[in-house]
Amino acid sequence: MMVGLVVLVLMLACCNEVAKAEYTLDSARECLARQEDTIIFGLIERGRLPFNAPTYNYTFLTFLLRDSEAIQAKAGRYTNPEENPFFPENLPPSVVPHYPFSEFLHPAAALININKDIWKLYFHELLPMFVASGDDGNYAQTAAADLSLLQAISRRIHYGKFVAEAKFRESPQCYKPLIRAKDREALMKLLTSESVEKMVVKRVKKKAMVFGQEVTLDRDVKGKKYKVDPSVVSLLYQKWIIPLTKIVEVEYLLRRLH
Repeated sequence: MMVGLVVLVLMLACCNEVAKAEYTLDSARECLARQEDTIIFGLIERGRLPFNAPTYNYTFLTFLLRDSEAIQAKAGRYTNPEENPFFPENLPPSVVPHYPFSEFLHPAAALININKDIWKLYFHELLPMFVASGDDGNYAQTAAADLSLLQAISRRIHYGKFVAEAKFRESPQCYKPLIRAKDREALMKLLTSESVEKMVVKRVKKKAMVFGQEVTLDRDVKGKKYKVDPSVVSLLYQKWIIPLTKIVEVEYLLRRLH
C-alpha cells in the first residue's frame, strides 16, 4: 500500500510540472491528444479481461472504488483541478505537502462534476461493446482496470473546463453576451468546431490501430487483429467523449461571469 502511495505521488509530481505552464487553447488541445493515448491503453488493458460479472455486485464494486479513491485522495490526487472524483463525499484530506496549482479556472469550476453520467455510460453501454463475455475470477484486477479507465475518461471530459476557459479568454466579446443571456444552444454552437471533432475521431481510430495491433513474427498471418476494436474507440469519442466534453464546456461558461 505504501509503495502504491509513493508511486502515485511521483506520478502527480510529473503532472504538476505540466500544471505550472500557462494554459492556452493550443496547449489544451495538445493535452487532450496525449490523454487519447491513456484512454486507448486503458481500453486495451480492460479488454484483456473478460466481463467478470461478479465484479459488478454493487457493494463489492463501490467498496473497491471508494477505497481506491480515498487512498489516492490522501496522496493529493484531488487537489489537482484536473481531477474529479466519482465519490466526492468519501474523500479524506491530502497528507502530502500542498502544491500551488495554477488558478487558471474560475472558482465555479469546482461545482461541475458529471461523473454520475460517465459512470452510467461506462457500465451500461461502453463495457458490453468491447469486453468479451466470461469469468476468469480476477475481480479485483477487473475493478482496478475499470477505475483506471473511468478516471482517464473522466479527466478527458472534465478537461473541457480548461478548454472553455481558453476559448473564453481568446474571444470574451463573443462569449459574454451569450453567457448573460444563458443561451446554451448558442454557446454550444459557438464552441463547436466540426472539423476539429472529425480530426480527433479519425486520429483516435488510427491510434487504436497502431497501439492495439497484435504483433507477430509469423509472416504468413493474414489480416490484422486488434486488442481493442478501433471502431469502438472512434465511437466512444464521437458518441460520448466529445459531446460530454462540450456539455462540461457549456456548464462552465454559464458560470464564468458569476
